[in-house]
Amino acid sequence: MNKLKFAIAVFAVLTVLGCGENKPKSLVPVEGFASGNITIVADESFKPVIEQEERIFENAFPDATLNIKYGTENDVLRSFLNDSTRVAILPRQLTADEAKVLNSRKLPPIYSMFARDAVALIVNKASADTLITVAEIKKMLNGDTKTGQSIVFDNPNSSLVRYLRLLSGGIELKQKNIYALKSNKEVIRYVSEHTGAIGIVGFSWLIDPDDDYAKYVDNVQTVSVRNESSKTYPREYFKPSQNTLVLNQYPLSRELYLVNSTGKVGLGSGFAAFLTGERGQRIILKSGLLPDSIPRREINIKKSFKTE
Repeated sequence: MNKLKFAIAVFAVLTVLGCGENKPKSLVPVEGFASGNITIVADESFKPVIEQEERIFENAFPDATLNIKYGTENDVLRSFLNDSTRVAILPRQLTADEAKVLNSRKLPPIYSMFARDAVALIVNKASADTLITVAEIKKMLNGDTKTGQSIVFDNPNSSLVRYLRLLSGGIELKQKNIYALKSNKEVIRYVSEHTGAIGIVGFSWLIDPDDDYAKYVDNVQTVSVRNESSKTYPREYFKPSQNTLVLNQYPLSRELYLVNSTGKVGLGSGFAAFLTGERGQRIILKSGLLPDSIPRREINIKKSFKTE
């Protein structure tokens, strides 16, 4: 049994023992699988769902404190590779060169995939143009478009920009119709106020939004995307959803990982086990993203017998 499987087994026992307890946090909790204090850096694209996971984890385990710091993908990698923090949440695995930095410290990265996210395209609610192909997206990112639409995304250093750059063939996104804002919230607000804009955001920001930007979400709509090079669905358009992600119909998606380089079975391993376990996966399912493993649903069927 490898370390991660052992960690998950231990965590399952701790979950049973820890749930329902309402004891105060100890002043100086010793770090363990479900206790102590740890700093985690996380890609801000997934802040809504990670905040839910953090809240429920800490409620279940009062002796555990997760200090989660959000930033762009570049910020997360800088902190992680500089050894400022040793647990990160990213939408990809490390490159060979990035992993080499950790391996040189004898702290190899351990990956725990826990969800799949959709990269969503949004337009104003008044827009009638709600269909696009992957080829058309690439043309827009390369500046080869005559529609006059502006493209807005969250931050020039974000994981979404890296994703779009790879999608468009590695070019720099510096065309005159492409603009970087500061956050997913700003993108949603901008699109809600401009009928000629296309926004690119993480899907989780559109599901159960907080009150401070819910009215902007109400004034946008997601765009359906067709992947003409798909062998299975070359002529069909799909919106992002759990169903289209699990069936590999929606073409713009990415995997979410917790990357642990602590070199020990501690709180980082405990949170990874929580994310990948049934309780954490149910939170992912409720958030609208696709969990890595679909939680079981138990249905009790009772037979009724007629008496004469």
